Amino acid sequence: MSVDVHAGYALMVLLGAIVMLAFPLTRDLRSSAERRSYYVIQGITLLGALVGAKFAVLMGDALWPLQPYHDWPQLLVSGRSIAGALLFGFLTAELAKPLLGYRLPPNDRFAVILPISIGIGRIGCLLAGCCQGLPYSGWGAMRDAAGVLRHPAPVYEMVFQFAFAALLWQLYRHGRLQHRLFALYLIGYGVFRFASEFLRDTAKAFAGYSAYQWMALMMVVLGAITLWLRSPAREDPQAQLQMKGASR
Repeated sequence: MSVDVHAGYALMVLLGAIVMLAFPLTRDLRSSAERRSYYVIQGITLLGALVGAKFAVLMGDALWPLQPYHDWPQLLVSGRSIAGALLFGFLTAELAKPLLGYRLPPNDRFAVILPISIGIGRIGCLLAGCCQGLPYSGWGAMRDAAGVLRHPAPVYEMVFQFAFAALLWQLYRHGRLQHRLFALYLIGYGVFRFASEFLRDTAKAFAGYSAYQWMALMMVVLGAITLWLRSPAREDPQAQLQMKGASR
């Protein structure tokens, strides 16, 4: 049974990755040079996300540096954190862009498909019994492998991810918040993750909060800053003058 469970988890993660790769992310890019630049940044983002996914687990589950950690080889095959992957992937990409002279705006199509991919991956969490919620016997409770009724934390996140993907798709279709959809997603997921952590069975060892909650707060802050920096009035001074004139 253990093999089947882990195979189910791996299958869902793989399916999420396939959905991401199958989506025409570069359809809005006009030239092969732009697509090459985009793929380079995506590769750098992926590396940052992989490091962040492990670093978050190191802090959130192993409670490093509050507690010493010595089993470094085990960390390589242990779990991964979506919160850490999003945060570090975003920071890595934003730091790399000026160094590489990358000038393309954020890809809204990527922002639309990302939560769908993550939501599919959370089905794997449900199958594997990881990312568990706190003990709970109310409506919707799910029994873990030990027979304990718990909050269905992976289900909560699946619902959020698919619902937010639908919202982002509608915004994309109607041309709203152009080049700012990923910033909006960072804010939305950060708020959701901070709140949902109170229902998850994670150690609240960092000033009364989990490491994942602190990372969620960082996502909200970075998303809000990016949303502001990418506002049309700020990127186009002429538009800002027109807005001021219209308000008089």
